[in-house]
Amino acid sequence: MNRLFFQPHQAGLSKVQAAEHTLSNGGLEEGKPVDLVLSCVDNFEARMTINTACNELGQTWMESGVSENAVSGHIQLIIPGESACFACAPPLVVAANIDEKTLKREGVCAASLPTTMGVVAGILVQNVLKFLLNFGTVSFYLGYNAMQDFFPTMSMKPNPQCDDRNCRKQQEEYKKKVAALPKQEVVQEEEQIIHEDNEWGIELVSEVSEEELKNSSGPVLNLPEGITVAYTIPKKQDDSVPEVTVEESGESLEDLMAKMKNM
Repeated sequence: MNRLFFQPHQAGLSKVQAAEHTLSNGGLEEGKPVDLVLSCVDNFEARMTINTACNELGQTWMESGVSENAVSGHIQLIIPGESACFACAPPLVVAANIDEKTLKREGVCAASLPTTMGVVAGILVQNVLKFLLNFGTVSFYLGYNAMQDFFPTMSMKPNPQCDDRNCRKQQEEYKKKVAALPKQEVVQEEEQIIHEDNEWGIELVSEVSEEELKNSSGPVLNLPEGITVAYTIPKKQDDSVPEVTVEESGESLEDLMAKMKNM
């Protein structure tokens, strides 16, 4: 497997020149197969240079970066024609054609936090392994927000009105490739009936008879058509205790007490 790494500085060249130098001397123009290009540059101008070259050659690449405040970053997989390139949804600086140098304050350096860079680098390498070795889910875009430990992920389709003509060309090529693929027929599997054969003659029998069920359901009301009751009140069972009566003997209480003492 061949990978090309883009670094912001090479042998005294400017950042854009370094990217072009890597492309021309890294094998892309010499016909050498390259599986994936990894971009680790730190400015938009160099990213756009890599994006233009990869769109022209149809080369898959992964872009990565850390924000200027050093507490967030991202990685992005770009497959020309299939996913959005860097020019399909460019940052405001690129879209407005603003010179990045004018945004830099003299004497003020962008923040640098090795932990954030390490996290983003680790995510990039993990995504590269999944892409090259074909396992797991490969992220087209995965962000990292260190302040909230937030990892947003999404995939972006290419912009049909992308400013890069080679991106639009790659989109048309991808559409033709998809159209040429054989269409897969969707086969609906019939639901299998489990235990269709009842070898032992097992049956489910209700423990309640129909008469008991009818009696417990309560009276059925004569309702208009289309109206039903939610439930019925069962008939009340007669749980009252029968009264016991004692015949009067005509004896006084004193006589009864005397009989009890003689017993």
